[in-house]
Amino acid sequence: MPKTGMEPLRRAALVDAAIIEIGAARSLDVTVAQIARRAGMSSGLAHHYFGGKDQMLLAAMKQILSEFSQKMCAGLHQAKTPRERLEAVVHANFADHVFDRSKTSAWLSFYGLAQSNDQAAYLMRIYQRRLRSNLLFDLKTLTPCADEIAAALGALIDGVYLRAALTGAGPDPKASETVLMTLNALLGDTQ
Repeated sequence: MPKTGMEPLRRAALVDAAIIEIGAARSLDVTVAQIARRAGMSSGLAHHYFGGKDQMLLAAMKQILSEFSQKMCAGLHQAKTPRERLEAVVHANFADHVFDRSKTSAWLSFYGLAQSNDQAAYLMRIYQRRLRSNLLFDLKTLTPCADEIAAALGALIDGVYLRAALTGAGPDPKASETVLMTLNALLGDTQ
């Protein structure tokens, strides 16, 4: 007989375990059994809740994106001007919690999964659209070249993050400042 109220707790434990296992392996080269063992349950129960490893990774990415979104919103609420809001978006993308080794491995695995899994590709598009929307909201008030600058900043943010994640270097305290210098240069060229 299933224990009432355990499903959300077990799902959360499996998601956390998936992030940790993928982080330890630095790839998707982990099994459902490994993830379940780390979560303290059977692989049958893990399959019951998620169906497979890809679904666990998708749930893990949704959790990571939700946490990221909450922290970005907190920064945006403190900002008063369009420039401050843009700075908050950039800083959120380079915060220490974003560079947790397990999370960066999950992100890199997610990028790969998005190439072959429609649900992962959809989630990736949502993330990219939200970043673009967050940048465009304030850029439109500052420049007629908002679309181009948002695309350049998005590519720069993703590129800096991917390089740091691939090298395992962790957060670079200068990364957000470098992106902001680029933003200032781009805005200076358009005004």
